[in-house]
Amino acid sequence: MPFTTTDGRVLNLCDTGPRDGRVVIFANSLGTDLRVWDALLPHLPAGLRLIRYDKRGHGLSDAGAGPGEMARLVSDAEEICDGLGLTRVTFVGLSIGGLIGQGLAARRPDLVQALVLMDTAAKIGTPEMWQARIDAVRTGGIASIAEAILARWFAPAFRDDNPAAFALWRNMLIRTPAEGYASACEAIAGADLTESTRALRLPVLAMAGDADGSTPPDLVRATAALCGAEFHLVPGAGHLPCVERPAEVAALITAFLGRTTP
Repeated sequence: MPFTTTDGRVLNLCDTGPRDGRVVIFANSLGTDLRVWDALLPHLPAGLRLIRYDKRGHGLSDAGAGPGEMARLVSDAEEICDGLGLTRVTFVGLSIGGLIGQGLAARRPDLVQALVLMDTAAKIGTPEMWQARIDAVRTGGIASIAEAILARWFAPAFRDDNPAAFALWRNMLIRTPAEGYASACEAIAGADLTESTRALRLPVLAMAGDADGSTPPDLVRATAALCGAEFHLVPGAGHLPCVERPAEVAALITAFLGRTTP
């Protein structure tokens, strides 16, 4: 279903499950769309209201005009919650989606009851690193850097054992609009949520694939320590453990839901 933000951008939204079910919102990573959660959802408990959306510039969602800003991405998530009348949501964010979740929890503690941070951090990389990636994408397209990105996304065994699936994930990455990808990189480059994440006082679960080359486990573990989160390493997974190890990730999320009050 489409959702229109206050600045007129249309976001692609998928809202399934009972209207009175506990709400879990999922925010996707850089270079993916809401399908990144497909393998995970069947392993979650019945009765949840599951909301996924393509952040702007990804999947079927419109891209915003001007430089990318984390505040705008957080506002999109905030507007989805307010527009659907949601409160006390559990927000699951992967990579840049985790930055969005941290920003939303800090800005609107009335909306976010619990937070799951997956392969993310309060600050990811340096502005210089992200600018180099932005320049590469705007010059040669995402395909020019796809192999390096995919090597960080997946553990070697996934690529070797699932060549057809790997090809589809490559297609998703390189078909992401270049400007949408570059804009999201700009948002990450300008985001340092260290102090606001340090101040969070809600239940937080953090996890990382043990072979993640984008947000290495030690980086995720440091953010977990920053906000008093429990931390779990997901063996045999790279940057997208919800793809490589969906049952294990779902078990962690299910247990966390059981420990937090709906």
